[in-house]
Amino acid sequence: FPNKCTCDLEIAADDIGGVDWEGQVFLYYGLTNFYQNHRRYVKSRDDKQLFGNLRSENEDCRPFFFRNNASLIYAPCGAIANSLFNDSIVLQYQSADKWVDVKVTGRGIAWESDKQYKFKNPVENGSPAALQKAFEDAGTVKPKDWQKNVWDLDKDDPENNGFLNEDLIVWMRTAALPNFRKLYRKLVKEGEFETGLPSANKYRLHIKYNFKVVQFSGTKSVIMSTTSLLGGKNPFLGIAYIVVGCICFLMGVIFLFIHLRFGRTTQEMMNIGPRSQYNSN
Repeated sequence: FPNKCTCDLEIAADDIGGVDWEGQVFLYYGLTNFYQNHRRYVKSRDDKQLFGNLRSENEDCRPFFFRNNASLIYAPCGAIANSLFNDSIVLQYQSADKWVDVKVTGRGIAWESDKQYKFKNPVENGSPAALQKAFEDAGTVKPKDWQKNVWDLDKDDPENNGFLNEDLIVWMRTAALPNFRKLYRKLVKEGEFETGLPSANKYRLHIKYNFKVVQFSGTKSVIMSTTSLLGGKNPFLGIAYIVVGCICFLMGVIFLFIHLRFGRTTQEMMNIGPRSQYNSN
């Protein structure tokens, strides 16, 4: 693997604002020009394997199914899993003269229905040692472009490994558009962050680059956001509703003009007779 690249990006005070971020704070990563909605990409997965059946064989995973010698199976297999986003993003704040990590969690970022009905580890005991034995006994290896084994994706939380790793589950839910964001972490509300993110602190992002975007001419970004009673900020639906509403209003005006210009009154419709212009004979 190439040498690791790290970046420390200070967050401007204007981006944080002068008001504390109250409530739950979310950390997202965003990608552009990445077509997760491509037909072959979407099909390149094995749902039986992801639900714990390591003996399952699905041709849709090719060419990310067998390793070169065709004796070992990638687990998880397929193009979606192989391209898993693997940058490391750490939010830090300045305390005295040093930078301290803001405590965040990778649990609770995936849909509960996905965790319950679509993903399952091959063994009930989800410890890294038990997972390692299960995957190795089944003759599987980590995907081609992964740097970590599937049983070692989260070193800080032993229960967040294997097919139940929530970063993996979030990534496997493919995006509908080429420009998208996916939930990465949630702020742990404790200590001075119990009510949210204080605006008085100075923040930065410590990023370890692993995910390449040059090959598909894309870009990466980090988004911090909160939610309100109406949910998070998503201008797409608002713009779509306005556009559709304007189209409907315009069509209504057109049909009204046609009705007034070429239509008939109710009395005229009631006076239709054998010699009226409505009679084809």
